[in-house]
Parts: sequence; structure tokens; C-alpha cells
Amino acid sequence: MTERTFSIIKPDATRRNLTGKINAVIEDAGLRIVAQRRVKLTTDQAKKFYEVHAERPFYGELVEQMTAEPVVVQVLEGENAVAKYREVMGTTNPEQAADGTIRKQFALSIGENSVHGSDSLDNAKIEIAQFFTEDQIVG
Repeated sequence: MTERTFSIIKPDATRRNLTGKINAVIEDAGLRIVAQRRVKLTTDQAKKFYEVHAERPFYGELVEQMTAEPVVVQVLEGENAVAKYREVMGTTNPEQAADGTIRKQFALSIGENSVHGSDSLDNAKIEIAQFFTEDQIVG
């Protein structure tokens, strides 16, 4: 089934000019980038986006990292896109991520892990709607 998922190329990766290399991994995995733009998240946007983690000890640091530099927000489309992109990203800890995954290749640490991807179809819809209108997505 064709699905859409949401991706963020995080500040640690945009700072190192890795957007094109990460996009190549995404596309080589069979996912299409149907919307993409570079944005500088405000503190309020980052807090809202990561509010699920508000009680966690790393929340403040996460918000700070995500607002430090521009990010690239994306809508990806493909067969089982949510699960596929999670596989392509690799585990949160880059040391445990499989070879060839984005995090194995590019992440600096667990905190600076280069990419975010939606963890469910429902969350993908919510996350996409925070950054894109339907007419901005070219499927």
C-alpha cells in the first residue's frame, strides 16, 4: 500500500551539507520525496513537535538542538513508507544501526542522529500537517 511519511533532516546533518547524500539514500531505498523545504524551527515549533517527550530529561536539549540550525522537512511516499523509512533510518543509536542506514553512515551520536521519521501512519499525518498543506505535496 502506498503511504506517506514525514522526515526531518536534522541540524547536525544540514550543518555538514548532508542533505543530498541523505536524499540519495532515501531515493535508493525506493521512497519518493514528494515535498521538501528547508526551515529554521522556532522554539515554539520544536516544543510542539516534540511535546510527546516533554517529561523526558533530554527534552530541553532536543529542542535546543532542533532550533540551532536549519532543518529540511520532507514528505516521503512509497510502499509501506512509514516502516520502510524507519528501516532506512536505522536505530536511534548509530553504533547499533545496520550498515547502509542513514544513522550508521551519518549520525554523530544518539542525540545528533541526523534524521527523524514518523513512527506510525497517524503520527505521519499529524507531523506532515504541521509543515505542509496538501497542495504543497506533489505526489
